[in-house]
Amino acid sequence: MDESTRARAFDPFFTTKETGKGTGLGLATVYGIVTQSGGSIQIDSTPGYGTTFTIQLPRTDSSASAATGSAAASEESLEGSETILLVEDDDDVRAFVKDVLERHGYRVLVAALPSEAIAIATGYAGEIELLLSDVVMPEMSGRELCETLTASRPLMRTLYMSGYTDEALGHHGVLDEPIALIEKPFTPAALARKLREILEGDKNNTIGHEPGRA
Repeated sequence: MDESTRARAFDPFFTTKETGKGTGLGLATVYGIVTQSGGSIQIDSTPGYGTTFTIQLPRTDSSASAATGSAAASEESLEGSETILLVEDDDDVRAFVKDVLERHGYRVLVAALPSEAIAIATGYAGEIELLLSDVVMPEMSGRELCETLTASRPLMRTLYMSGYTDEALGHHGVLDEPIALIEKPFTPAALARKLREILEGDKNNTIGHEPGRA
């Protein structure tokens, strides 16, 4: 890979594949796992010759079974069974988030546009525990969508997703009062943790920022 590609190889959602062929999260996930374990990962790549990834991890005296058990318990604590209404106009991001939610046990209702989300919520007889919505979308903002839906579903909580700066979000009325927000790009683990925070307690009155590489 060339230097510009190598420099962005670990960025979440960055991919050199065609649209719809990849989410750009493979190496970002590897990076997150390695760095969270106290290690490092480096790329040595030359166009026409190939690429080598070098991973260094700290030595530990803990048994492999103990580490595996701890990781499994941590992953299990991030699972849920609630119904989530996902609203995201970007096809790749929507597919990625839907996959993450379903892998963590959630029932997912999917909409590409606010009008679709309103129609789904209107016709859905069961409870929708959480609205997971992009902020800047066609038709209306995520904040306007939230206000529309919670008028008839007052117990539904909301988590916003956005890659915009706080200044840009302010223009969309999102920061007029404290909200729950996860910044794009984010890892699957960051999203899963944020969802459990909100669903297990009243977190909608706090602004929550999750780093892309948590």
